[in-house]
Amino acid sequence: MPGPAPRVGVVVLTQGRRPEELAAGIRSVLTQAGVEPDVVVVGNGWDPATADPALPEGIRTLHLPENLGIPAGRNRGVPLVSGEWLAFLDDDAAFSPGLVAGAIAKMRAEPSIGLVQPRVDDEAGGPAPRRWIPRIRKGDPARSSNVFSCWEGALVMPRAVFEAAGGWGDPYFYAHEGVELAWRVWDAGYRAWYAGDLAATHPVIRQTRHSQYWRLNARNRVWLAKRNLPWLIAPVYVASWTLLQQLRFARNPAGFRAWWAGWREGWRVDPGGRRRMRWRTVWRMTLAGRPPLV
Repeated sequence: MPGPAPRVGVVVLTQGRRPEELAAGIRSVLTQAGVEPDVVVVGNGWDPATADPALPEGIRTLHLPENLGIPAGRNRGVPLVSGEWLAFLDDDAAFSPGLVAGAIAKMRAEPSIGLVQPRVDDEAGGPAPRRWIPRIRKGDPARSSNVFSCWEGALVMPRAVFEAAGGWGDPYFYAHEGVELAWRVWDAGYRAWYAGDLAATHPVIRQTRHSQYWRLNARNRVWLAKRNLPWLIAPVYVASWTLLQQLRFARNPAGFRAWWAGWREGWRVDPGGRRRMRWRTVWRMTLAGRPPLV
C-alpha cells in the first residue's frame, strides 16, 4: 500500500505587481498530484491578503511592510509552512504538472541529491534563455546533471538540507543567492541537481529590468567569495569573474560604471555570515566538474 502523500511547505514570493501570474502560480501548486502542499504567500512590501483576485481559501499570507529582498523574503516564509519538503516559487513562475512529486521521487531514489531545480521553459512557448540552465556547458536543456548554482524561481529540496545549508543568504537582496545555496548544499554533503525532465514555466524577461542589476551582480560575486570560499582561492574566484565580465563589457559596455561600483562595495562592506567551505567540498566539486574558481 502506498504511504501518505508527502507534505510540502511551499513559499511563494511576490511584491503584488503580477496578480494574474500570482494566481496562476498558486493554481499550479494546488493542482500538483501526489503531494500535500502547505502554502504561504509572502508579500515583500505588500499585503497578499489584499490580492485581487483573492487568494484561494486556506492559503496563508505574510505581509512584510518593506521589501527585504528576495532571499530574505523566502526565508521569512519557511517557518510558516509545514512538511519535511520545501518548494520555492516566484510569482511569475509556475510548476508544470507532476514537478514536485517528480523532484521528491528523485531525491528519495538518490538521497545524495539535496536540491532539485527543474528545466525552465518560456511560458509563451518560445526558446528559453540559456542562463536558465545553471551550468557552463549548457547543452540540451532536457539533459540532467549535477550543478553548482541554481535558478531560484522554482526548486524543491528537503527541509533538513535547507536548514543544514543555512537557508537563503539574506544579505544578497537580489542576484547569486542561488549560487550560495547550491554551494552550501554541496558543503552539507549533498548534490544540487538540474532535472531536465521536470519543468517549470516563466516569462522571458530581461535581467536588466532591475535598476540595481549591475551593482548587485558585482557586489554579490565578491560576497560569495567572502562568505563561503577558503581565503586561498577566494581571490581567484573573484578575479576569474572580473576578467569574464570585462570581456563581456568589451562587446557591450552597458552597466560598466555600476558594475565596478558594486565590485568596490563588495570588498568594502562586510556581509557577515561567513561559513568557510571545507576543502573536501572543493575537491568533491572539482571531481564533479566545476571547482569553485569560476
